[in-house]
Amino acid sequence: MTPPINTCFQERRFTASDGLQLYARDYGHDNPQAQHSLPIICLPGLSRNSRDFHLLVLRLAAHSERPRRVIAVDYRGRGFSAWDPDKSHYQLAVEAGDVLTACDVLDISRAIFIGTSRGGLILHLLGAMRPALLGGVVLNDIGPVIDITGLLLIRQYLQAQGKFHSWGEAVESLQNVHGAAFPSLDPVDWKDMAEAIFREKDGVITADFDPALIEPLKSLNADTPIPDLWALYEGFKAMPLMTIRGENSTILSKATVAEMTERHPCMKSVTAKGQGHAPLLHRADLLSEITTFINAI
Repeated sequence: MTPPINTCFQERRFTASDGLQLYARDYGHDNPQAQHSLPIICLPGLSRNSRDFHLLVLRLAAHSERPRRVIAVDYRGRGFSAWDPDKSHYQLAVEAGDVLTACDVLDISRAIFIGTSRGGLILHLLGAMRPALLGGVVLNDIGPVIDITGLLLIRQYLQAQGKFHSWGEAVESLQNVHGAAFPSLDPVDWKDMAEAIFREKDGVITADFDPALIEPLKSLNADTPIPDLWALYEGFKAMPLMTIRGENSTILSKATVAEMTERHPCMKSVTAKGQGHAPLLHRADLLSEITTFINAI
């Protein structure tokens, strides 16, 4: 099984402020109807890429009443963006700057943002760097407080990801690692996840990111203090906010979501039943919630 070639988006290649070549997918850019609504920008997790959002974006871009232009970004070192020779650049501030560059290049002055995990952390920064850019925010299994247990689990499975000689092996590996946290997924979901995470290179199927991304996680232990982002979270009070928490998440706790709700009384909170970190957003229950939230902005 090989990932299908899709022609429903335009590939955008652009240059970061330091000269690195970056990549994004641009859906619905040529739909005149989409020009009447705010565009959507999707930001993936630590080791993930624009393919994570493909099935969600297809539905948002082709919505019967409110079609959207939707852009999904590959950060540096992920997907089809170049790997950075200076590994110290794999940090939130640099990646937030890259997102701003993408918005400038693609002529986006205001948008609704969907941020999964690390993408949500970047949105905390963007809210301070360019608040007028954010017309609304969806945080997918992330908040101002990160559970160290979840970070250690992420490090464990990223370090253990191997190379595979068939897509069936890749799918089986994902099920073995994540099956307990994602009991609601069906075989098609696991296949879709594999095609988003892995890419075939020289006949070998491997995770589609620079392994150097894992380096900052190697020094963590159960007692490592993780700074919170409550001060930056305050920036979301001025905009519509929705937070999705995986029912089995080890990154975003129920207590953190409760405090987020207390600090932003208008925040919409949604639980992704039968999913862990981070939930697949194209599944019917979440797709309905996201669409309703976005169309109300």
